[in-house]
Amino acid sequence: MSQTLSATTLLAVPLLPLAGSALAGIFGTKFGGNMFGRAASHTFTILGVLLAFVLSAMTLQSVINDGARFNETIYTWMVVGGLKMEVGFMVDGLTAMMMCVVTFVSLMVHIYTIGYMEEDDGYNRFFAYISLFTFSMLMLVMSNNLLQLFFGWEAVGLVSYLLIGFWFNKPTAIFANMKAFLVNRVGDFGFILGIGLIAAYAGTLNYTEVFAAAPNLGTLGFPGTDWMLITVICICLFVGAMGKSAQFPLHVWLPDSMEGPTPISALIHAATMVTAGIFMVARMSPLYELSDTALNFILVIGSITALFMGFLGIIQNDIKRVVAYSTLSQLGYMTVALGASAYSVAVFHLMTHAFFKALLFLGAGSVIIGMHHDQDIRNMGGLRKYMPITWITSLLGSLALIGTPFFSGFYSKDSIIEAVHASHLPFAHYAYYAVIIGVFVTAFYSFRMYFMVFHGKEHFHHKPFPGEHDHHDDDHGHGHDHTPHESPWVVTLPLVLLAIPSVFIGYLTIQPMLFGDFFSGAIVVNAEHHPAMAELAEEFHSAAAMAMHAFVTLPFALALGGVVTAFVFYMVAPNIPAAIGRALSPVVTVLENKYYMDWINENILARAARGLGLGLWKVGDQAIIDGAVVNGSWKVVGAVAAVVRQLQTGFLYHYALVMVLGVFALMTWFMWPYFVWLK
Repeated sequence: MSQTLSATTLLAVPLLPLAGSALAGIFGTKFGGNMFGRAASHTFTILGVLLAFVLSAMTLQSVINDGARFNETIYTWMVVGGLKMEVGFMVDGLTAMMMCVVTFVSLMVHIYTIGYMEEDDGYNRFFAYISLFTFSMLMLVMSNNLLQLFFGWEAVGLVSYLLIGFWFNKPTAIFANMKAFLVNRVGDFGFILGIGLIAAYAGTLNYTEVFAAAPNLGTLGFPGTDWMLITVICICLFVGAMGKSAQFPLHVWLPDSMEGPTPISALIHAATMVTAGIFMVARMSPLYELSDTALNFILVIGSITALFMGFLGIIQNDIKRVVAYSTLSQLGYMTVALGASAYSVAVFHLMTHAFFKALLFLGAGSVIIGMHHDQDIRNMGGLRKYMPITWITSLLGSLALIGTPFFSGFYSKDSIIEAVHASHLPFAHYAYYAVIIGVFVTAFYSFRMYFMVFHGKEHFHHKPFPGEHDHHDDDHGHGHDHTPHESPWVVTLPLVLLAIPSVFIGYLTIQPMLFGDFFSGAIVVNAEHHPAMAELAEEFHSAAAMAMHAFVTLPFALALGGVVTAFVFYMVAPNIPAAIGRALSPVVTVLENKYYMDWINENILARAARGLGLGLWKVGDQAIIDGAVVNGSWKVVGAVAAVVRQLQTGFLYHYALVMVLGVFALMTWFMWPYFVWLK
């Protein structure tokens, strides 16, 4: 059997979505004369992503069955000194898995978009954007060097800017995409500093060469400080991950990204942009294993995000924002796993989360269609009998999210909790309490949304449809129909196809991904210093045994408690939440203001940055550069010239007098030592 992969095949994987994006973006818009209609635009983009998924699945099969690997340069852009800037691919278990997840979820989103965006004027443009998004993420995960990684990193940020602000006539959408762009630039500043330090001290951007130089980097100190160089590099890289994967305090852009259409919410939150930071840290595991300080830092940030972002999900009433805060919390779980050196567990949760979170977002979009674009869950209730497919698939996604035994989310989430519990790092105890409390919180807000949407009293009668969140002119042709309805098959088919892996993928893959050799060579763990994965391997017997044992564990009891509490609060005695809200009104106020992070950013950090900018402009630019250097120099020259000009009378006898006086001065100067000697 072949042990190598075809470079041509691998190159086709990202280029096919790019080709579909180019065709729809050029010939399906005014730029190319609107030569393509809607059918042609979605056909070309879906075909490109479908072929990319097929090739990715074939690649994954070769990696699993044949042990195939690929790590070669495809194109050399330039060589600066000894630093090579290249385009190349590294394909191993980690990359092949990410390729399949990205292309499959993207394919589901593409199909779903046909129904969701059917009456939007930017239909062709939207398909061009989401295919371009897929290309960018594929280039990121397939890269074999930091330059290409940074290209994909920035490309997904750029396309997310375009997609979040897709409805560019809506002020809140424009504010949201600018917010996402600026916050990610903060993270990217740290990211590029980390890459620069690697280039400076390792002399290369190639992954393999960087990892080979890692032991030497681990012995160096950072100039002028007591810090180790490897710690500074790892923290700088992780700052980039904090922005891209929305970790506290750089998380503020993610909830506002809900201003974009629902399909892109699923793509951003499930399979592309926010998972890039998790993937990057896992890929850089040979570096992170050399710095316990960086791992502790990651543990703290991840645990704060996992717990405190979950609290915010409790008080949300916009169906998409509930799911968005769920994403923030689950990203915190993945980050905690990274900090515990359980990189494979983090990536495993990334995979399972991609399926059930895409399912939940697309299910939320289906509800929004059925509710004529009203997104307030307080206006819903009893949708189960009107939208049976959306109901059952959303229930499966919710069960996976809260970690129900035998569901995919259980295997990855429970493994994270066990890995943190087994970690020997100082901050692992704090992280363990954060993720264990987060189990109850996740179950509570997930089933709060589920019960309020699909069960209980119907609250949508006599509501003014379209809702306040409507973005369309005629609301899918149902502007006067107040009865919810099931979505068309192009919307429900992706829900069914995503529900299948949401239930089964964890059971089928936990053994090879966590305790087999699937990530062999891709993820490095120092078992002597970070024994969490080794301890998990000792306790694992089978996927079935793990699920059966879970029924007597604390996480299951907490998850069940969250579901029961949500049922009692919102189905049996809905007056209880209101009473608790009144009793804890200061806490509710803090949560409603999202811990005042937006206020701090806008009124303190933004004003400080503006003040600094004004100071540099007024003092540095206008006063020093323009006033002192530029204008000051010509003023000095002018002043000197004004004085000297007085000596230029134009009379010949004045010049003769000056010459005589000059000769006399020179004679005096040269003769003075002689007179002193005679004396």
